[in-house]
Amino acid sequence: MILADKIIDLRKKNGWSQEELAEKLGVSRQSVSKWEGAQSVPDMGRVVQLSELFGVSTDYLLKDSLEAPAPAEDDPGDSPARTLGMEEANAFLRVKEQNARQVALGVLLCILSPIWVILFCGGQELGKVPLSEAQAAGLGVTALLLMVGGAVALFVLSALRVSRYEWMEQMPVDTLYGVDGMARERMERFRPTRNRQLTLGIVLCVLAVVPVFLSLLFFGEEDTFHHLLAVCVLLLLAGIGVLLIVRSSILWGAYQMLLEEGDYHRLAKEASRKAAPFNGIYWGLVTAAFLAWGFLGNAWDHCWVVWPVAGVAYGAVYGIFRALERDR
Repeated sequence: MILADKIIDLRKKNGWSQEELAEKLGVSRQSVSKWEGAQSVPDMGRVVQLSELFGVSTDYLLKDSLEAPAPAEDDPGDSPARTLGMEEANAFLRVKEQNARQVALGVLLCILSPIWVILFCGGQELGKVPLSEAQAAGLGVTALLLMVGGAVALFVLSALRVSRYEWMEQMPVDTLYGVDGMARERMERFRPTRNRQLTLGIVLCVLAVVPVFLSLLFFGEEDTFHHLLAVCVLLLLAGIGVLLIVRSSILWGAYQMLLEEGDYHRLAKEASRKAAPFNGIYWGLVTAAFLAWGFLGNAWDHCWVVWPVAGVAYGAVYGIFRALERDR
């Protein structure tokens, strides 16, 4: 194993990103990236710093023939790691790119699904739709279930496709030569697109309520039909915004998974593994609350708010869980 691979291996075993390692060494992230990509070699002073920081000898870092030091018993890198080569890494990224499109589309279908209930039932009450109350409700609910069913199919297909890579979310990953450099390069190329999509998605979610205010402003409180249309536009804007956020986040997460950074560094993986049962219960309850509010409360024009509220609440709860795990 050459110096570049040893730096990558030791950095990951300590659960550090390139930025964190660069900060500890007092260098730029680009310098660390070049060391790990074998594009440059740290000077002797930096090699000494690296040996002290990682707790290994300079001989181990500089001599390709030396074996890796045995990890301490409480080292987060002591769990068995799986090796990932270039071919498998590229296949993984192709799967995640396809899943990002399908999962984002599935989320959009879920958010848009109440539109048909609103249009058919609301239009029937106002005399805009020439159907009986039962017919309007039946068509609206049927369309809603078809869209939700299509979304579930997309979620299931995506989960099955990526299931062979689930180990990457829980186990340490030892990448072969060149994989980190490839992933880092593609991640940096994607960064501007991700920033644009995140920004536009958040802006659309914030501005989604504007059509409702405009409807009240121009048509007054008594024009129910235009208010219904405004709610449909609200769902459309919010759905597109969430689609952009979900798609960019899935792709960004794929690069972080390969590089073992952010939520996927080795310490975070251990916390995520422990939180897995909670995740299933939490999102199952959120889905049940969404459907119960929509069907029992007949509030499809309002129940979509369950998802952003649940997302924010999940972030807070998971952050507390991670903090408790770190303290422990």
